[in-house]
Amino acid sequence: MFPYKTSLEIDRKSKEPLFLQLTNQLINLIKEGKIPSGTKLIATRGLAELLGVHRKTVVACYEELILQGWVESIPKKGTFVNRNLPDILPLDFDNKKTVNENKLGFTFYKNPALQRTSLTNEDEVMYINDGISDTRLTPVKEIAKTYRRIVDRTSIFPHLSYGSTYGNKKLREVLANYLNSTRGLSVTKDNILITRGSQNGIYLSSQLLFKEGDIIVVGKTNYISADLTFSNAKAVIKRVAVDECGLVTDDLERLCKKGSVKAVYVTSHHHHPTTVTMSAERRIHLLNLAKEYGFAILEDDYDYDFNYNHAPILPLASHDANGNVVYIGSVCKTVAPVFRVGYLVAPKSFIDEAANLRRIVDRQGDALLELTFADFIQSGELDSHIRKVLKVYKSRRDLFCRLLSEKLNNYFEFEIPKGGMAVWVHLKNQFKWKEVSAIGEKYKLSIGDYQRYDIENTNHNCIRIGFATFNEDEIHELIHRLSLTMKHLEKVS
Repeated sequence: MFPYKTSLEIDRKSKEPLFLQLTNQLINLIKEGKIPSGTKLIATRGLAELLGVHRKTVVACYEELILQGWVESIPKKGTFVNRNLPDILPLDFDNKKTVNENKLGFTFYKNPALQRTSLTNEDEVMYINDGISDTRLTPVKEIAKTYRRIVDRTSIFPHLSYGSTYGNKKLREVLANYLNSTRGLSVTKDNILITRGSQNGIYLSSQLLFKEGDIIVVGKTNYISADLTFSNAKAVIKRVAVDECGLVTDDLERLCKKGSVKAVYVTSHHHHPTTVTMSAERRIHLLNLAKEYGFAILEDDYDYDFNYNHAPILPLASHDANGNVVYIGSVCKTVAPVFRVGYLVAPKSFIDEAANLRRIVDRQGDALLELTFADFIQSGELDSHIRKVLKVYKSRRDLFCRLLSEKLNNYFEFEIPKGGMAVWVHLKNQFKWKEVSAIGEKYKLSIGDYQRYDIENTNHNCIRIGFATFNEDEIHELIHRLSLTMKHLEKVS
């Protein structure tokens, strides 16, 4: 007889009902092959006495097993493990490693290009980032207040069901007005698709634009996530130089003359990663080339709002009279990364197809969050937040660059960025970031995935160091730890 008493356990402190505890344990015993198909189970009264539970508990357990198809009741004979269950291969209980939720019983395809170093946050470690906002400055109370006001409306219930794959209508209308007034665009809601951040917009665009072998032109230094997205779409990446005036469009023109270019990806405002702004001459040249050769311009305007030396420069999309620019942006950088609200702006036919594609990868966005940001933008609170953090980030940029120059001039070269949240820092050639990273760990300083900046072995020996996320005390501490690291490296070199 099967040892029910020693194989089944009852936990009376558990929130799970007793009959379900028994049910799940018996299912596991059947799956593990310990109670084979066709086995007659002990009578309900007998099992109740063995376990010290009420007979109704065991009856409910057996009824649940019958409903799930694990056992069957045969009149005047008893309850049996279902004879029609396929043979279950028994587990090797002598080798506990075989019972492992991470064990994989099938194959799948891994893309080596997508493998990235993942960081585990540890206490007291300072992590260098490539330019993100300080979440402590997020207007959480204002956003929460707006959210509560929206969900309290009697008209909210239709928004809790399935909505449009284009995104919330009100947010699209509000964004159209906002982008027209702040960025010089001339669009309606029909030109806007709400996305889950900029990356979602880059992905959708790449899937629509490229078939295998199509050419996408990017800078020799470029945003790594965009590169990975284009590679995933099986596009061929061609690179052109980036100088102090942005993407070198003369090099792009030479590529266009050699063969068909399907698209050009630019971060025209503050080039990622170098932070330079594309000059007016280059912008006009790029738009003219797009018209002449019929390629798309993917304009990723990821930090339009953060300019310290002058007013924001209007995007390429504001000068596009021929429908060549796909404009991508988000509020993630401006407010906080957790708010995955972005936008894709393009001619209506492109937006319609992007909405169709979005249906199979992300049925819709968060309608309540989108309504919240529609009100947040319309009320002027977004602009108020931008004005507030702009002053803070400018002060942090100035302090960071001053300390970097005063204390680490022997090791680093850099230009003070006119905008954005990071500095493009060149490590002088006698040192390598690999060495800095290794020694930095001793001083609880994490350089992060520095290799992502050396695209195709460019070896420019530079990384982006974000300043916006650190307050003044933290900037002093960051420079201190970096100084200790570099002095240590200098001694051992």
